[in-house]
Amino acid sequence: MATLNPALQPPALIVLGPGALATAQRVKALYAGAQIHALQERAQGDVAFSELGDHLRELYRRGTPLIALCAAGIVIRCLAPLLANKGIEPPVLALAEDGSAVVPLLGGLTGVNVMAREIGAALGIAPAITTSGELRFGTCLLNPPEGYALSSLAQGKRFVSDLLAGDTTRIDGDAPWLDNVDLPRDAAASHAIRVSPQAWDGNPAHLVIHPRSVVACATDSPALLAEYVRDALKANGVAEQALAALVAPVARMGDAAFEQAAEALGVPLRFVDGDLFDALKLPEPHRRIDAEHGITLGVALEPLDVGALGRARGRLTVLGLGPGRADLLTPMARAALDDATDIVGYATYVEMAGPLRPGQVRHATDNREELQRARHAFELASEGRRVAVVSSGDPGVFAMAAAVLEALEGAQDPLWRRVDLQIVPGVSAALATAAQAGAPLGHDFCMLSLSDNLKPWAVIEKRLHHAALADLVMAFYNPISRARPWQLDRALEIVRAVRAPETRVVLGRDVGRPGETLRATTLGALQSSDVDMRTMVIVGSSATRGFGREIGDGGAAGLLEWVYTPRWYGERG
Repeated sequence: MATLNPALQPPALIVLGPGALATAQRVKALYAGAQIHALQERAQGDVAFSELGDHLRELYRRGTPLIALCAAGIVIRCLAPLLANKGIEPPVLALAEDGSAVVPLLGGLTGVNVMAREIGAALGIAPAITTSGELRFGTCLLNPPEGYALSSLAQGKRFVSDLLAGDTTRIDGDAPWLDNVDLPRDAAASHAIRVSPQAWDGNPAHLVIHPRSVVACATDSPALLAEYVRDALKANGVAEQALAALVAPVARMGDAAFEQAAEALGVPLRFVDGDLFDALKLPEPHRRIDAEHGITLGVALEPLDVGALGRARGRLTVLGLGPGRADLLTPMARAALDDATDIVGYATYVEMAGPLRPGQVRHATDNREELQRARHAFELASEGRRVAVVSSGDPGVFAMAAAVLEALEGAQDPLWRRVDLQIVPGVSAALATAAQAGAPLGHDFCMLSLSDNLKPWAVIEKRLHHAALADLVMAFYNPISRARPWQLDRALEIVRAVRAPETRVVLGRDVGRPGETLRATTLGALQSSDVDMRTMVIVGSSATRGFGREIGDGGAAGLLEWVYTPRWYGERG
């Protein structure tokens, strides 16, 4: 497995046709969480897209590393409008469809040449690296490893130019990643690579690299907390780039002022019990600096393992996977899955959540254990973990969001309430089926579960009767099962007592998954044998209508007519 820069997202492999898929699969195996983005109707991947330029630009804006299996010129023309700030660009590479050439195009400061070498090694080819500094020295001096930060990009460029012009350098401080680099060294050189948490003094002959070895501790959360931390750093000659974390008491977990300050400073927020500085147990040697405004700085010599500093505020994200197709998973849900340390859910849905990266822990349970599953998720999150609770469809529609909130309402552990809880919507089965059929939910509608596992059947009958009387379009979840073979017939009996036999009905089975089928029928013709537990049943209102599609316009599901409920009701005009 290749070592992608931890600050970067997993890469997207862009495929325009089936001829590139074999190479894409080989490269995908190098990077945890990588996905193949394939041009719709031309190739099959993890994510489908319809317009290359728009898709590339959106991924680039999001900071996603791009490996495009196409001509370099195509990629350049697509991204040209966005090429303004070299310091923030993600890696972008062009890779020949047959794997015969890999060209790093953008992202010299975010590891593009490292990725090019990794891909070249995997495919047995020489990467086409053209960066002068890397060709001369074998590394990018302006891209220090994880745990270190460059003081000034502009100064760094001047420094590298000086070395390329013939100047020599010495190394002041500990820089083990440069031990075997072919630099023009001279212990007496005026130029120096200085590795220190101290701020750059402005010497143009110094390339300053800061180890992220400083923590700022604060017990109060004033509105100007970030500015107070910056003032404390500056007053003590410590570089802001050397800051590794902001530390606060556990009692402040969830305090928006601390979270805003950490975001403004661009560092993680960690929480400890007791005396903040003592609880951190910084490696020796280190020093403590008590600054103004209640800020205490801890300064070590080497990069700190932030994960070992107290705990993070845990996050619990409840998300919907949609109906099952990768391109119907929302970007927000995909991001939450990629970020999670733990995936919790019914075993089938945990499997659907993939591809998962190595190290992510799966917690798969039986489908009837919703409340226990929610409690387990809070236990994990209260330990500082990032937990994704997965449901199919939308998590708020007959799914896990309600169970999670029920568990939180009854919680005895105060840490559960300090967890960062987020609910991310998804495409529900009713919406996915309706979209395939046309627009049967185009007017007022309701969703009803016919399962009586969690509510009495008498309640279901009452709601069916009133929904039918109200002339609402009805979407039936959990319509039938082996344990409940009679209930759909009884439900249809109730609806037929009110609705006309010609009322339009849509049956969608496994919509959004392989083998999906879609069928239009009428309330009078519908039989319970047409339906199983994986079927979404949409019963129209008196206004719902249908008309024939053009030949070949039935889509993958094969429906031969469009079904819709007009936005107007009754007579127009």
